Amino acid sequence: MKAMICERFGGPEVLALRDFPDPPPPGPGEIQVRITARGVQYVDVLMLAGKYQFRPEPPFIPGGEAAGHVVSVGENVSDFAIGDAVMSRHTLGACAELGNAKAALCDKVPAGLTMAQAGVFRSGYTTAYHALLQRGRMQAGEWVMIHGAAGGIGIPAIQVAKAFGASVIATAGSEAKRTACLEEGADHAIDYRNGFVDQVKEITGGRGVDIVYDPIGDKVAEESLRCLAWGGRLLILGFLGGGPTNIRSNYLLIKGIDAVGVRIGGLNEANPELAIANMKALVKLAEQGKLKPRISHTFRLDQAAEALQAVIDRDVIGKAVLLS
Repeated sequence: MKAMICERFGGPEVLALRDFPDPPPPGPGEIQVRITARGVQYVDVLMLAGKYQFRPEPPFIPGGEAAGHVVSVGENVSDFAIGDAVMSRHTLGACAELGNAKAALCDKVPAGLTMAQAGVFRSGYTTAYHALLQRGRMQAGEWVMIHGAAGGIGIPAIQVAKAFGASVIATAGSEAKRTACLEEGADHAIDYRNGFVDQVKEITGGRGVDIVYDPIGDKVAEESLRCLAWGGRLLILGFLGGGPTNIRSNYLLIKGIDAVGVRIGGLNEANPELAIANMKALVKLAEQGKLKPRISHTFRLDQAAEALQAVIDRDVIGKAVLLS
C-alpha cells in the first residue's frame, strides 16, 4: 500500500509518500478499512515534531481519524460487514491506504455525511461534546464564548452549543472566519485581537458569559476570566496562542469560577465507555442534520505536507481533509 511516512522529527517536510507493507489481517475485535478520507489535525503537527505527549519514534504513519470501507473483519466482530462505510479511530496510521482499527471505536457513516465529512468528524465533535456538556455542564439558555471558533474544534463547538440551546459568541481573527462562524450558527462573531471584554459585556447586557471554550491560552485566557459571569467555567483545551496563562486565583475566588482542563485523549484512556457513548450520541445528532463538518481545504494523500502547512498557517476554516 501507499502511505505517508514521518521519516524524522521536524515540520511537514519530513513526510514522504512511500510503499509500505499492508497491515496484517485484523485481529479479534478489529476491522480493516480501505481508507478514503483522513482528517488533518494540529495534533499531527505536534506528533511530527516529537512534541506531543504520545511520542512515536520515526518512521511512523501519522493520522488518527479516517473514513473508508470495511475490507476485512476479525473474530468477534458482529456490528460490521465487508463493504460497510465506516468512521474509524486510529492511534496512528490513518495516512495510508489501509488501516486496522478496533471495531468498538468505529461507527457507520451517518446518513447525510459525505465520506470526506465523515473522515474529519470524530476528533472535533467528540472534543466539543465532552468539553461543553460534561466538563462545562452547559445548559440551554447559557452564554458560551468560543475562541478559535473557525478552527477544527471551534466550528463543532458552535454546532454542539446551538444544538443544545446555548447562545454563542464566536471569536476569530479575520472577516472571512467570522462570517463562517455566523454561517455555522453563532449568534455573534467578534474580533478578539484588540481586546474583547467590552464587546462581550455589551452583547450580554453587562452579565458576561457562562462558559469560555479556549484552545488559545496565553493572554486570551487571562482576558477571558474577566468575561465570565458568576459561577462561570473556563474550559482549557490548548495553547495555540503560545503557551498557558498564569491564572490569577483571585478571579476564580471572587466570581466562583471553575478552571477546567479538557483533553479528549485523557477521556479515551480513563473512561473509554463514556467516550464510545459520546460518539454514538454524536452520530445520532449528525443523522438528524444538527452536526455537519465544514471543510475548507481538500488535498490528495500525497499532499499531506501541504495540508499540515495550511493548518500551521491558520488558513483552514473548519477542517482540511486528505482524499484517495
